[in-house]
Amino acid sequence: MTPGEAGTHAVSGGGFATSAAAAALAAAAVYALAAWRLRRRGDAWPWQRDGSFAAGCLALAHAMLLPGPGGPFTAHMAHHVVTAMAAPVLLVLGRPLTLTLRSLRPGRARRGLLAVARSRPVTWLVFPPVAALLDMGGLWLLHRTPLLAAAHHRPLLDAAVQFHLLAAGLLFTFSVCRLDPVRHRWGLAVRGVTLLAAGAAHAVLAKTLYAAPPPGTAYEGADLRAGAQLMYYGGDLVECALAAVLAVEWYTRRGRAVRPRGRPRAAVVSAGGG
Repeated sequence: MTPGEAGTHAVSGGGFATSAAAAALAAAAVYALAAWRLRRRGDAWPWQRDGSFAAGCLALAHAMLLPGPGGPFTAHMAHHVVTAMAAPVLLVLGRPLTLTLRSLRPGRARRGLLAVARSRPVTWLVFPPVAALLDMGGLWLLHRTPLLAAAHHRPLLDAAVQFHLLAAGLLFTFSVCRLDPVRHRWGLAVRGVTLLAAGAAHAVLAKTLYAAPPPGTAYEGADLRAGAQLMYYGGDLVECALAAVLAVEWYTRRGRAVRPRGRPRAAVVSAGGG
């Protein structure tokens, strides 16, 4: 695969890319409608969640339909950072599962969705080390084997690869943030260590790509280095965002633990400040 041919890889999914973009925009519309109905009946739902989910859907649609910046490999990496890392964070912060459960009336549909969310297969899929292995393992397989080159010439394989990267990114982000209700909620220590390990694996992969292109490709040196740097620093930014989510959860939990039961927050602050 030549660099020129590879440059279209990020948007070469054809039907899959178009379908994914349409699904993302449709999901944004459905989310907005559900949030509107929730507020209309008097329930509270933070507006920042609407903005986060809408931004994730728009970012995903943009990455699927439009070519990335720079050379072929840089464009490919921009596509990866947006669809497999940044967009999943924005989507998960919108808490779509929680919104769906709150929007549904008590009945078979709600019980069925909750049963699926708390089933054993889902429990293991959102076990942070398993989710990280699926996510980072897929990235290593794509970039350190001839899979990337082969996917360009096989539309179905290309669609499968893109679907896996998006699904694995969502799964990993969901498992680390732990914002929506699932059967088993893993602790901060497990999720924090998993995030550090996944971040290290992502950084090492970026460094190997800085030195050598994926097998079967022939990217130019400057383009290869720019793409690898984008992967490295873009990954750092997204991982810092996930670390911030964990830090906020720890701070909130710590505040609840040290606040005496039945005592107002203001009294605790006043006592601490004295």
